[in-house]
Amino acid sequence: MGVLALSLAVAAHVFITYRDSQSELARLEAAANVASPERRPVRAVPKERIDEETKSAEAVVRELTLPWAPLLRSLEEAATRDVAILQLQPDAHLRVVKLTAEARSQEAMFAYLRRLAAAKNLGDTHLVSHQVQRDDPQRPIQFSVQAALR
Repeated sequence: MGVLALSLAVAAHVFITYRDSQSELARLEAAANVASPERRPVRAVPKERIDEETKSAEAVVRELTLPWAPLLRSLEEAATRDVAILQLQPDAHLRVVKLTAEARSQEAMFAYLRRLAAAKNLGDTHLVSHQVQRDDPQRPIQFSVQAALR
């Protein structure tokens, strides 16, 4: 029994030493691969993919460089209780903003258009489309406006 207990203790010690040696060897191999000048060459990225990513990055930069504060200020200054903005779609590439809104009356719609046209941050403001909402009992006018960003 004593010999069996001693041999189990020796086997456990040998196993622990082996496991520690294996982990140390793996660590050293990983360090050698990182510092090795013979690293695997990096695959070349196709030119089409680089061009695609460049265009995507340029689009993001255009979106971020839109004059958001002046645009929102102009929209707030033109706002009235009779007009509700439903959708705002800036197009950074064309430097235009498309606006969908709803007015209580035709007069309110035209007054809003005049105020937008007078905004110094917007130019070439024009009505793209309009439609009376016949299913609503108040018959509001839904309209779209396009303006160039200055």
